[in-house]
Order: sequence, then structure tokens, then C-alpha cells
Amino acid sequence: MDSLITAAARALAAGDPLGALNRIALRDDAPALALRGIAMAQLGDLERAKALLRSAARGFGAREAVARARCIVAEAEIALALRDLGWPAATLDAARQVLDAHGDALNAAHARHLAIRRLLLIGRLDEAAQSLADIRPEALPPALRASHELIAAGIAMRQIRPQAARTALAEAARAVRVAGIAPLAAEVARAAQSLEAPAARLIVRGEARALLLDEVAAWLDSPALVIDACRYAVREAHVVVPLARRPILFVLARALGEAWPADVPRDELIARAFRMKHADDTHRVRLRVEIGRLRTLLAALAGIHATPRGFALAPRTATEVVVLARPVEEPHAAVLALLADGEAWSSSALALALSTSQRTVQRALDALAAARKVQPVGVGRARRWAMPPLPGFATALLLPAPLPGEQDERMNRPARSPR
Repeated sequence: MDSLITAAARALAAGDPLGALNRIALRDDAPALALRGIAMAQLGDLERAKALLRSAARGFGAREAVARARCIVAEAEIALALRDLGWPAATLDAARQVLDAHGDALNAAHARHLAIRRLLLIGRLDEAAQSLADIRPEALPPALRASHELIAAGIAMRQIRPQAARTALAEAARAVRVAGIAPLAAEVARAAQSLEAPAARLIVRGEARALLLDEVAAWLDSPALVIDACRYAVREAHVVVPLARRPILFVLARALGEAWPADVPRDELIARAFRMKHADDTHRVRLRVEIGRLRTLLAALAGIHATPRGFALAPRTATEVVVLARPVEEPHAAVLALLADGEAWSSSALALALSTSQRTVQRALDALAAARKVQPVGVGRARRWAMPPLPGFATALLLPAPLPGEQDERMNRPARSPR
């Protein structure tokens, strides 16, 4: 048994990266490199941590497949913290399979959580929810249980299920009290605060007010006709007409919804939909064509009637028409919404999360940087973007903190590092 390695691993498990480095800073064997990598991750030097973990993975021999797989899982978590969403998911899945095959259920579950967090970041909520349902949270230790419940809360909030989110956060708070990990407790507290922050704006008859997530859910379940400007859809109860791929039609639907029960002048519709200050006959013809298309799509929910000066929305059964808009609407709001999580994103990761081209995202970032709303960190391929002032990595990554001195449990305990 290597007493220094064991002591360093125990220091990491207790949240003392400097104590761990005092014991192994000058060693370059594979177990020491792995522990140094986790220590550097806890201290926030994620690039250095990634390099150390890669060296550790190469240093473990062919008979140490489990230790090498744990290093890969730790590296994947650092990639997630760096918002490197292009990090090969297949590599993480292969490491998880190795851990499963060798009976390391704890770190296999941790690898699954990392894959689910990536799905959540890129907006694949159904896949994330299905994968999370395959994990039994009761079998997890407190730190991983808290992480599990945080993911569940994140999925529930994005699916507009506030009660499910509160239940998950209550479980996360209970687990983190047992775990005693301060950064993780802070993350749970921030998630709870976000649940009580404005989630949308309600626009009714030309007047707007902020809505909490519970109120958004109530409106979506109400019999009102809802023009959802957060998800680009028109809905009534459980009938949804998606318009995300028909931006002109959605602009027209929103303009009609904001003005209801009044009509909207043709020139105003043309200005909003086609961005034309001065309309001519060709624009009016085009407007009639687009209104006809929108009328067809919304036939089950509402009619669109021509008036002497424009068009008006007429719900079939709903007695109220409302518009749900984003809490803050400005150019490139979607990019700002992702950067608001406090992490530094690459333009490629933002493009992946927004399902758009990297060049489109880069133009948005340049415009936001010129307005001093975002700032770059690094240069070239290493450049990241963050909201000023530059945030620190204060959240908990449950990196596996190994205890190599305990032969059959080497690198088997989760530690924490900032996201």
C-alpha cells in the first residue's frame, strides 16, 4: 500500500486539493497523475487537469482497464465543464461499459450522468429524461444522488413541470446535507433560486407582466389560446401547432395575438414579417399568401379574418388569447441565455446547443462583444466566451477521486471539482 497516494486521495475526497498536491506534486506515476489531475480540476485549472488525466490514462497498463476508464470519465467531466460539447460521446460510453463490466456501478452511474448532462445542454430533453429514468437514485451515494436530482430538476424546469422540479430540488438538498460538499450545496441553492425567477413575460391586450414558471405552466394548461414565443408554437390545451421552422408565420401569429381582440393594420404586419418600412402591392400580395398559409395551419384553433385595415385573430373556442414571450427580448437573446449559466462556452458548443451554424453564432458573439455584453477568453481554437465579469468555476463536478492504495477500489470514490 502506497501511503502517500492513499493520503492524497483521502485529502481530495475531503475537498483539500492543496493537501493532496503536497503529497504527490513531484510524482509522475499513473495513480499520482490521476490524483493531480483531479486536484487541479478542483482548483479550477481545467486545461492542466485534462492533460494530467490523459497522461494518467496512458500510464495505466493493459491490466488496469478500470483505472483507465475512470480517467476517461473524469476527462469527460472536465470537457463538460469547459463546454466542449463536441467531446466524443462514444469514448465516454465505452468507458462506462468497461466500468459496468467490472462491477464499478458507482462510476458507471457517474458516466451516465455526464452523458445525460450533455443531452440536457444541447436540448435533447426526451433522451435525457429517458436515460435518467434508467438510473436508480436510491442506490447512489449522497453526492451523486444530489447530482442526479439536479439533473432531474433541470429537465423538469425545461419541460415546464415546476412541481416535479421542486420535488427533485428538495431531494437534492437532503442529499447534499449528508454529502457536506459546499460547492454542490451552492449549486442546489442557485437552482432553487432560478425556479423562483421570472421565466417568461405574459402579453395580454397590449400589456405585459413577468411570469414565474408555475404561472407559465398554469397558462399552458389553461383553455386560452397561447402564442408561445419561447418555443415558437401556437397552442391551446394539448393541441400544439409548431412554427419554429416557419418564422414569418410565427411573426404574423404573434402580432395578431398581441393585438387581439383588435385587428392589425396590413402595413404593420408587413413591417414586422418582412422588415419593410414602405410596403407596395407586391408586399401586400405576399402578405395575403402568408396569412392564407397561417390560416390553414391554425384552422383547428382559430380563424383569421380580414378587416378594412388589416387582419384579426378569432379563436374557435378559447375566450382569451395571450402571448408568452421571453423574459428579456433583444438580438441574440438565445446566445445570452446559454452564457448566463456562468460558464465559458466555445462558439462550436453554442452552435451545437442552438442547432445553428458556427458562423451564425460567431457573428452574434462579435455583435455582443462590441456591445460589451460578452467577452472572449483565450485565443484561437482555445477561445471561449463568457458573460462579464468573468465567472469562476464555483459548482461541483463529482470527479471520481481514486484511492489507489486500496487495491480493489483504486480511483473509485467521487470527488468534486468546479464546473
